[in-house]
Amino acid sequence: MVAPSAFLEIVTHPAGNRTVVTVSGEIDIDTEQTMQQALRLALARSPAGVDLDLTGVGFCDCSGLNVLLRVRRLALEDGKTIGVRALSPWVERLFALTDTSSLFTHARAPVNGFAHEWHEHLAATHDLMEENGVSDEAEELRVEVVQLKRAMLTRPVIDLARGVLMASFGLSPEDAWSVLVDVSQHTNTKLHQLAEDLVDSVNGPPLPDHLHQRITTAITEISRPA
Repeated sequence: MVAPSAFLEIVTHPAGNRTVVTVSGEIDIDTEQTMQQALRLALARSPAGVDLDLTGVGFCDCSGLNVLLRVRRLALEDGKTIGVRALSPWVERLFALTDTSSLFTHARAPVNGFAHEWHEHLAATHDLMEENGVSDEAEELRVEVVQLKRAMLTRPVIDLARGVLMASFGLSPEDAWSVLVDVSQHTNTKLHQLAEDLVDSVNGPPLPDHLHQRITTAITEISRPA
């Protein structure tokens, strides 16, 4: 039985040989265990895998991404897949910043349980790699490992940076995450690089002026009364 959460609602229903999981609310360090238990249970009950509807997710940080990556790994080991049918702007932004969206794209635009465009992409990629004498299995595994490592390794420093903002400016976890995303987008700085610079500035060189100014602006905007 999955423990209920006041901040997260998870509904599952079968769809052929797959299970659709609809998630609403917040996925963070407080709800990641609830999310993981629900996905593992849905995966165990589904012959082919799980499709996620994340349009109702109002907040998702690296804890949520970590859950998705862990459950995806379990699915692959069991010959199943985890896909995303639809996602909210929060999740879309997180996937874009960590370059992990391609790991969950196969379940979009399903046709008879499969994504037609995804299979066309795989076929084209297979032909190209065969022409160049590259094993498609080896290449797919290499790309996947790179993407997974990037997402997993950036989590600690991003969480540290969020903690720095929370301690320095009295922000909530959600507001600290919003500030990081805002600064990353407005300064064209990768999220993990911004996090590293922010953490290093605690006991090292100060942040560059343009980052410092944008952080100040983002905090001012997010602290302004509605």
